[in-house]
Amino acid sequence: MKEKNVKLWTKDFVLIILINFFVFLNHLMILSTFPLFIKNVMGSSDSVSGLCVTLFCVIGVIARPFVGVMLDNGKRKSILVVGLIIMGLMPMGYLFASTVIMSLLSVIICRMAHGIALALSNTSTSTIATDIIPKQRFAEGMGMFGMATALATAVAPAIAQTLINCGGVGGKNFKLLFAVATLTMAVSIVLFSALKTPKTEIKHTPINFKTLINKDALPASASAIMFLLTYGAIENFTLQYSLESSRITLSGGLYFTVMAAALLLTRITVGKIADKKGEAIFVYTCNGAMFLALILLATLENNVVFMVSAFLSGYAFGGLEPSLQAMAVSVAKPSERGSANSTFLCAYDIGIGLGGGIAGVLIDSLGYNKMFAVISVANILSVVIYLCIGRRHKSSMTYRIKNGK
Repeated sequence: MKEKNVKLWTKDFVLIILINFFVFLNHLMILSTFPLFIKNVMGSSDSVSGLCVTLFCVIGVIARPFVGVMLDNGKRKSILVVGLIIMGLMPMGYLFASTVIMSLLSVIICRMAHGIALALSNTSTSTIATDIIPKQRFAEGMGMFGMATALATAVAPAIAQTLINCGGVGGKNFKLLFAVATLTMAVSIVLFSALKTPKTEIKHTPINFKTLINKDALPASASAIMFLLTYGAIENFTLQYSLESSRITLSGGLYFTVMAAALLLTRITVGKIADKKGEAIFVYTCNGAMFLALILLATLENNVVFMVSAFLSGYAFGGLEPSLQAMAVSVAKPSERGSANSTFLCAYDIGIGLGGGIAGVLIDSLGYNKMFAVISVANILSVVIYLCIGRRHKSSMTYRIKNGK
């Protein structure tokens, strides 16, 4: 069947995109304000906030491979609804732990449970999306699916900031924030009730190292880790960099607004190109764009360069992430899509987490400008990894297109 005759925008595809949007809205609203909650409400230090971030990421990385195997061994919707329910309960858990129990340990436990819930929910939505998207428009569909994450990334911090500033003690109304976060999951569960997923083969695979990691997803995941080191540095430190720079007078929030706009524009078109030509064009151009964005920040510190860097980084992340995820899952059997998605999403978590940590160490020792220059080397390594183990691997869409497979 020709590509133009294959229907992409079905009711179920729209529903899974909306559910994924609300999952990330819940996650990112709390992620962006949780350090304030720990410091202002729980009265703890920044180091405790950092511990919460670390535990949240670590528990997610540990959980994802097991979630992938469970998705391949059971019903996708059952795992998704469990994740949605826990994500809806955890904001109320933070509130209960801080006001009734008044226990920091209880808050940390809730935060770790939230990390597991995100692994359940996000891995499930990605896997269900790969089941729904027609193979002829797979990269395009993954790009459209990824727009939900991009949109949530753009709006969640602003919504969260508005909610906590709506009254409350010291202008910090976390009760309202947590209530809205719970509401997003209530909406997701309503949408979930109308979702129908394709029947897939049940694999019944035992849980062991070989089944936890999908080897065909490793080339794309390895290249993604290197790229995401740079994205993690930008995501965590650009706002602080803009505040401390004497030559940049623009808001760091504007950087992310421009980045989000470029990201959304890119994802509208990236999939169609990837379906026709494969992922290679984006591995090269997106790593090149991110490399240039970082070098500009490192060498030319002014408002114009700041905005150009934002646009370049938006194109880079908007193009590379869905292309590599499509590559990671493209040759997986229906019964292996859960493990393929979880393998790639583990790389996503590791790359961003390590990128932020490495960037912080580099800032302390070298300063912001040299940090941006040093971290940009990861973009070169991302391309090298792709050239060595990815471009001729059977998962490469570019390789299969060129060879008529």
